[in-house]
Amino acid sequence: MSRPTVPPQPDEAAQPQQSQPPPPQEASASSLMAIIALILRIITLVSLIVSTIIIVTTNATFGGPYQTVEINFNDIYAYRYVLAVNVLGLVYTKLQLPSSIRLVISGKPLWKNPGFLMYDFLGDKVLLSLLASGVGAAFGATMDLKKNLDDLDDIFQEEYNSTVLALIRVKLDEFFSKAYVSAGFLLIAFLTSIISSIISSLVLTRKA
Repeated sequence: MSRPTVPPQPDEAAQPQQSQPPPPQEASASSLMAIIALILRIITLVSLIVSTIIIVTTNATFGGPYQTVEINFNDIYAYRYVLAVNVLGLVYTKLQLPSSIRLVISGKPLWKNPGFLMYDFLGDKVLLSLLASGVGAAFGATMDLKKNLDDLDDIFQEEYNSTVLALIRVKLDEFFSKAYVSAGFLLIAFLTSIISSIISSLVLTRKA
């Protein structure tokens, strides 16, 4: 009797390899990084909102016998730039939030196109540059303006025994204090964006 022929078995090496789930440690690290990224986005968003509210409500009013003068952030070009940076930062951060939330909940990005990783990477770098310049403009302009006013008031009091700028100095001290607070929240947004930028760089490196 002839032996029954056994059908040829496919080469195991030739069989397509099924995608294996990532190791538990790698999945845990990715989940933790996604949570950190979301928290940073939320802190950035809140800081920018607070900074914007403070800067647009920064004003001072001087009442004289014949005229009342009001100064607000629009009168200082550096503060206008700070407001523009805040608005751009808010728009970008709000656009990034849905993706960060989706990544934490499902572990999958909102957009599967690899080009989104590059957009995320470049967007964080552009935002970081804008926030850095906004922080510098806010602190620099406030410090210079306050120092010039204080020096001018000291000269008037010492040289001319005049307190004509004393009341203005008090009012503008409150004005500059609010500007400093706004700049402080902008600085917080800048610092959180630095960490977000590092995370986006790490993600892009892993996918490369």
